[in-house]
Amino acid sequence: METSSSGTDRSEVLTGDALHPLDTSITSIWTIKLLGLAVLLFLPALFYDLTHMFAPDAWLPFGVLSGTVLGLGLLYGIAWPRLRYRSWGFALRPEELYVEHGVITNVRTVVPLRRIQHVDVSQDLIEREYALGRLVVHTAGSRSSDVVVPGLPLAEAERIRDEVKRFILEDPLTEDPV
Repeated sequence: METSSSGTDRSEVLTGDALHPLDTSITSIWTIKLLGLAVLLFLPALFYDLTHMFAPDAWLPFGVLSGTVLGLGLLYGIAWPRLRYRSWGFALRPEELYVEHGVITNVRTVVPLRRIQHVDVSQDLIEREYALGRLVVHTAGSRSSDVVVPGLPLAEAERIRDEVKRFILEDPLTEDPV
């Protein structure tokens, strides 16, 4: 067991191979965002239906396009966040950050802590209302160099950020800053 110089036991963050789920409030945030997108798609469809309501050459009866967009948008906005939540998990291990996600395509990402350039914790307006944050890990690679773990309680996201920072500063293989 490794203990950092600040006296904090690293095992407080590290829990082995078990994946941590995201906070359940993230499904509400994803639902709000997807339903907002559905409304944005519904309005042009409704506009089309209204402007072609009495046109003799309308290719769809009134309400079919806007009703379809609204129905599919509601279904997508309600079902997709729950499926997405089930597929997310992460683990901060002694030498790496492991992230697993994806409903249709399952993506498993391993980020060696030595490759991390810097770590951010960010929130948008909706996440701020739910006291959630996103851990954004920037690595040295050029393609897909950012790894994002959404839906973390803000205090936990900041704790993980500080633990990664502590690892980087204590790593003997890390070059001294210029």
